[in-house]
Amino acid sequence: MNSRSLLCGVALAALAWGAPVLAQDAGARQDAPDRIEIADYKRTDILVSGSRSDNDPYPEEYTGSVTILEADQLSRRQVRDVADVLRDVPGVAVAGIPGQTQLRVRGSEANHVLVLVDGIEVSDPFAGEFDVGTLQAEIGSRVEVLRGPQSALYGSDAIGGVVAYDSGRFDGASAWFEAGSNSTFNGSARVGKTGQRWNASLSGVIVSTNGEPNARGGSRDIGRDSYTLSGKVSVEPSYGFELRASARFVQTEGEFNDSDFDTTSPTFGFIIDSPGTTFENEAIYALVGARVSTMDGKWTHDLSGQIADIARDTFGAFGRTSGSDGDRLKASYVSSLSFGANGIDQALTFAADWERERFRNDDPFDFAFTGRRIIENVGLSGEYRFAGEWFDFSAAVRHDINDRFADETTFRFGAGIDASHDTRLRAAYGTGIKNPGFFELFGFFDGRFIGNEELTPERSESWEIGIDQRLADDAIMLSATYFDSRLKDEIFTTFPAPDFVATPANRATLSKQHGVEISAKAQLGRHFTLDAAYAWLNAEEDGVEEVRRPGNIASAALNWTAPNDAAAMTLVLRHNGATDDVAFTDPSFIPVTERLDSYTLVNFNAEARISERIRLFGRVENLFDETYEQVFSFVSPGRSFAAGLRADF
Repeated sequence: MNSRSLLCGVALAALAWGAPVLAQDAGARQDAPDRIEIADYKRTDILVSGSRSDNDPYPEEYTGSVTILEADQLSRRQVRDVADVLRDVPGVAVAGIPGQTQLRVRGSEANHVLVLVDGIEVSDPFAGEFDVGTLQAEIGSRVEVLRGPQSALYGSDAIGGVVAYDSGRFDGASAWFEAGSNSTFNGSARVGKTGQRWNASLSGVIVSTNGEPNARGGSRDIGRDSYTLSGKVSVEPSYGFELRASARFVQTEGEFNDSDFDTTSPTFGFIIDSPGTTFENEAIYALVGARVSTMDGKWTHDLSGQIADIARDTFGAFGRTSGSDGDRLKASYVSSLSFGANGIDQALTFAADWERERFRNDDPFDFAFTGRRIIENVGLSGEYRFAGEWFDFSAAVRHDINDRFADETTFRFGAGIDASHDTRLRAAYGTGIKNPGFFELFGFFDGRFIGNEELTPERSESWEIGIDQRLADDAIMLSATYFDSRLKDEIFTTFPAPDFVATPANRATLSKQHGVEISAKAQLGRHFTLDAAYAWLNAEEDGVEEVRRPGNIASAALNWTAPNDAAAMTLVLRHNGATDDVAFTDPSFIPVTERLDSYTLVNFNAEARISERIRLFGRVENLFDETYEQVFSFVSPGRSFAAGLRADF
């Protein structure tokens, strides 16, 4: 743990223990009931990311596939990195190495998944995707995952789906601190206050570890330090008029190992100990918005602006070796009208987005063009939603006008039918688009990668059918979905002779994905709950299996809660099936296919209340010390443990 971690820890402690002054009117933590009821979402929750409007649908009215991970689930599983809990979502594959953790949904590529954090698009314009390894779970946060194409609502980047992280409103004060193996120190604190017409909160998170070796047979520990500071506020100056703002600063520093580039070495192409190689990522996100409600809240108008500014640098033993700067400026206007009668709800929504992305190759050696590249896009979308007593329907269409690529129109249709009180059938069809990213167009690494300015957007179409079933007086909820997707003009990496320098191109063949997703949520007696998920996937391009798309993924989380919430324990199992990956072990630098073995991880955590406001907790991750690789020749962490205290005011 470095000095910055210690200083941030002191700052978090001051924030946490000074919090009672800010939260003197807040109620104490409520005890949980003896029986944890399976949620009836129509009474308790809304799906924020399921629509572009403030008239958000309930999950059971949504016509696609959605998973919601509530704040209580994240707390019970002691989630630190949001990427870890996303492994419990059917159809989501996670692969992480130091400096980059990727999500793939339903066999899509990592840059096909749109990630929103408090409504802000957080992907790096340079890479075209978000490093989900930099997203740490804040106290009171929740996650929504929409699976399947969402371009009709959100435009490019949403072919595979949308992951929406919401830090939520917070009233009171809470903090936790923990220490563990590998010199790990993690901590989080949050304070918030809610008034009659306003609310505000401030949150900080530290994740710091010295890490473990990640090269086969290596001895160099790969550590990291990540710091997140965020705040949000909303105020209603007058009835029907609301102002809001949120901001987030994230900094991640860590070590990484590089590949062996010596063609005469027996470890050529493998990850080896690389002393002095480090990375630094820094990101600033902000959003301001205003909402006006008219006609007793039935007609809303929302105007917002947001910014994302991301800088990434890598360093070697003799200084900085590469860097990139990317930023996004976006303005949106959304107008939504809700109407209906006799148990039927309807909504019409119109949205207009203007977006400008910029990128600069911050090359320290001046081999690459270091001026700014700019792309602008205007998106116009409309949506109609119908929610009846037994039938739900939605239709959305979007037209994108891009200053570099041809205009595109995408759409989505979905329907759901309550076949009985306990059975719901649903189906959806949609198209999607993904514009090439700056790295694919203009990226440059001397002698290793050259961008291709002639790339065209990727296009997809997908359909799905599903069934949701309640059993045992709603104590058990089952869901099953079959999906089928087709991707045209897939962007891939070529190695043309005679230099064999990597460069991207569009494929002429189809990339096909189809599979089955199954999830279950059950109340087992008075004190146990079970969440389970399984996904089978077949993802191929021209008959060849796509890399880093496991054919089988499964998870199960069994939770026990004592009466009056005096104690709790959670056992989590996560299985990742065997999958193909690429390896650059041939002197020509043309990749060869390597098969990564399947692996199963077991995590166990427990907590106990030692006073009205203080709780003691601990956990063990990778309980059986499984040796596994998520990416070829990158060895993932072994068994680790941590213990700490949590205080709620």
